[in-house]
Amino acid sequence: MRRVFFLSVFILYGWSVQAIAQERVKIAVSSRSIAFIDLYIAQDRGFFREEGLTAELIQVSANAATAALVSGEVDALGAVGLAARASQSGLPIKVLAVTGHRALFWLVSRPEFRSIPDLKGTNLGITSRNGSQHLVANRLLSNGGLDPAKDVATVVIGGAPALLQALLAGSIQVTALSPPTIIVARDKFKVIVLADTPKDFISTQGGFAVSERNLTDKRELVRRMMRARTKAYRYFHENEKGTSETLAKYTKLDFAIALETYRMSRFGFTGNGILNDVDVDTLLKQDAKTLGLAHPVSVAKVFDFNVQREINKELGIR
Repeated sequence: MRRVFFLSVFILYGWSVQAIAQERVKIAVSSRSIAFIDLYIAQDRGFFREEGLTAELIQVSANAATAALVSGEVDALGAVGLAARASQSGLPIKVLAVTGHRALFWLVSRPEFRSIPDLKGTNLGITSRNGSQHLVANRLLSNGGLDPAKDVATVVIGGAPALLQALLAGSIQVTALSPPTIIVARDKFKVIVLADTPKDFISTQGGFAVSERNLTDKRELVRRMMRARTKAYRYFHENEKGTSETLAKYTKLDFAIALETYRMSRFGFTGNGILNDVDVDTLLKQDAKTLGLAHPVSVAKVFDFNVQREINKELGIR
């Protein structure tokens, strides 16, 4: 009886020590979307816990997230597109992993417009000027025979919900939407999908970025966060059903919509969290043009994939 008692105490003590040992980290995400699916899976499926971490995923705008990262208010962030541009502008930020590396925006219009040439003289709704959504919309309009600078009026509206609302209200007639919003717009509101997303358009969406200070002073903590998200990213590529269940949970979607979102978007994700040299070069040139820089900055100023490569090797990911 005494042995059973002491064994029970030992087990309970072990659990309590394990609970105490869990280190809290804060990771910023800019929206509830598939762009940050690796972080959702890492939290939902216990991969952070396996690394001794209790992760809080905080939703804030990408601009606020980069400021919070540099000030130490958050430990990492998932919106690496803006993080990369912030690094090029001088902020001490390093991008350690890239998940989404292709733009996920489809050109859509109100039901009365059946083709791209029909859109001449209409209003194009965008999230922000020269952002990925704006650039993709312009490219798809150009591919359809219009000059975006002359044939449509560009109106800054905001994020996907605001864009869809403006489209339904008629204040804009065309925009570019990503999953799952485009699925809801197509099925529930009968908007017209005029053009698919260009699959060669490089645009960093989700990933993992930290401050240079954290990479130096808290490297082991960074590695644990990276191991958790890398395990989750492998899960994303290998488990369609489980990933869709997690996506449905975090975005409050029906499973069927989450599954279609997964299937529509999967092509846009890297296989191992690392960009190839061609994509890095193209991205830095695009960003330099957007930022008005005379020349792109060096790769090492923005990206450091060494930790990702180490962890991929540990986990047997190529």
